[in-house]
Amino acid sequence: MPTPKKSSSTSRSTKTSSKGGGTAAAKKTAAKGSSSKPKSAAPKSAPAAPAAKEEKAEKPAGGPPKDKNIVMKPPIVVKDLATKMGLKPFQLVHQLMEMNVFAALTQAIEEDVAVKVCEANGFKFEVEKREKGAGQVHAPEKVVEPPKPEPIKEEDLQTRPPVITFMGHVDHGKTSLLDAIRQSNVTEGEAGGITQHIGAYQIERKGQKITFLDTPGHEAFTAMRARGANATDIAILVVAADDGVMPTTKEAISHVKAAGVQLMVAVNKCDLPAANPDKVKGQLQEHEVSVEDYGGDIISCDVSATKGTGLENLIENMLLQSEVLELKASYKGHARGVIIEGQSEVGRGNTATVLVQSGVLKVGDAMLVGPLYGRVKALINDRGERVKEAGPSMPVKVLGLDGAPVPGEEFTVMRNEKEARSVAEERASKERVGKLEKGSVVTLENLFARTAKDQKKILKMVLKADVQGSLEAVKDSLLKIDSDKIEVDFVHAGIGPVTENDILLAKASDAIVVGFNTKTDGSAASASKREEVQIKLYSIIYELIDQVKDAMAGLLDPEEREAHLGKAVVKQVFKLSKFPVAGCLVDSGRIERKARARVLRGKTPIYDGGIHTLKRFQDDASEVKAGLECGIRLGDFNDYEVNDVIECYTLEKVAQSL
Repeated sequence: MPTPKKSSSTSRSTKTSSKGGGTAAAKKTAAKGSSSKPKSAAPKSAPAAPAAKEEKAEKPAGGPPKDKNIVMKPPIVVKDLATKMGLKPFQLVHQLMEMNVFAALTQAIEEDVAVKVCEANGFKFEVEKREKGAGQVHAPEKVVEPPKPEPIKEEDLQTRPPVITFMGHVDHGKTSLLDAIRQSNVTEGEAGGITQHIGAYQIERKGQKITFLDTPGHEAFTAMRARGANATDIAILVVAADDGVMPTTKEAISHVKAAGVQLMVAVNKCDLPAANPDKVKGQLQEHEVSVEDYGGDIISCDVSATKGTGLENLIENMLLQSEVLELKASYKGHARGVIIEGQSEVGRGNTATVLVQSGVLKVGDAMLVGPLYGRVKALINDRGERVKEAGPSMPVKVLGLDGAPVPGEEFTVMRNEKEARSVAEERASKERVGKLEKGSVVTLENLFARTAKDQKKILKMVLKADVQGSLEAVKDSLLKIDSDKIEVDFVHAGIGPVTENDILLAKASDAIVVGFNTKTDGSAASASKREEVQIKLYSIIYELIDQVKDAMAGLLDPEEREAHLGKAVVKQVFKLSKFPVAGCLVDSGRIERKARARVLRGKTPIYDGGIHTLKRFQDDASEVKAGLECGIRLGDFNDYEVNDVIECYTLEKVAQSL
């Protein structure tokens, strides 16, 4: 009969399970019993016993696991990790921001970042390992660093154009001089006539090409000027004939000497009535720059950018100097060079102005710059024309990188994009770990030091600039503002226009938004009004630094200073029924009813507070001047003695300086 057979199999299944035969044995027995029955006769309760045991095994009592292990497969998405730790996503995002890691809820983070943030919350993080060889046919080849350049053969070397840098003090005519040589108009495009970032240009004279780097002359751009010197073959020191050697001129000389490049001198503005080229050359001699006119070996040319005087002579000497230097480079192999400028442009994305130093850079090359990589989508020369390749000493703008590189970094062309990505990700990971490890541990010994540091006022700032070089220069200038009372803290610093995210970040951080040579997009303008966050835009660095100094001073609480009004000497103490009163003679100045008073016995202060009553004879008085007698009662002070001195003063609030 079906029913006895069914109950027999069920009891046999339960018995096997209770003896520790395992879930698999129970399922096998249940399946065997059910196979001998029609489907309609199989009751639902047959597999219930083993299923219930499985469910109980999966949910042990006692809450979360004691070891608090979190195991995840990559990619490690922020939202998923927050769920694993029992945090709300925005809480995890906030913790990541404190670690200088900015990631959205749907973005993935690196394994090392996940380990750090889990440790901070008391969890241990592990990446789920696959079995060896599982899930991939070929294991990717890990590339740690780009291959070293192969030795250049002598027969591969060819003459290359010289790279020339104009250096010198602000407003001495560097850009105007280059403008006259290029017969274009660069200066008018610069705010206030001051060069704000490095430009690279190429001209051709007498069948020979010359590459120019125009570096800013303002002292705030020292770092950029140093990069310009390191990327050049010949540095032309521009000195105004009417102004002479200035502090920035001296700095430029130091950078040229440190870079070990050939120096030339261009004495500009020789057409002015106050021009004195000989005086300039004498000043240069004092700074170990000996020109040919003074028996030295450094070429000097008297020029005028506005009149065009002496320009051809200057260009001829440039070409002559480059021939003497015998500048050569290889036009074979993967291209290598240096980043002149990095920026983010509307419609083009991230771009980089590069100077090729060896090899030929072509469209389609896989390019690596520090932690950035990309495939070269387009090459644009200094005239705005698209070119297919760029050889040594040729400056071009590159499109296709996944970020804006830092000026001065070297770029390398890799064999393929896969290798470039691998190296870039490895470098980015190392940088991120380095930033995370910089955080100091709070100990009892350094707790008081940290507390004292926190007492300083902090001006928080979101800084945006047009290009990376300008961003660095502005940051360096602001960080150099000397003050023991207040410091600048950059909540965020980046390139591109001021966006709505910048406004929201400033609102959350109580920061100000400052833009240099950039603009504000539409959403940011409306967000600024909505969130009541002020945006300050500048195009000249002098104004930016001065106004930031004013803002820093405005954050300081005004100091309270005592203004001495006068003093009175106690001559007699009158003991009235309720309280004593000091009978005084005003010795100097005046005593005011609304002012404060301090009682001195000998030279020791024994009371400091307000004046309760001031009388002249029987009448209340607002003030009593020197030489007159008065009665004084001070707050709740009752211990007057003859010859006590009562000093009268007011507290004035005085604005602090940096």
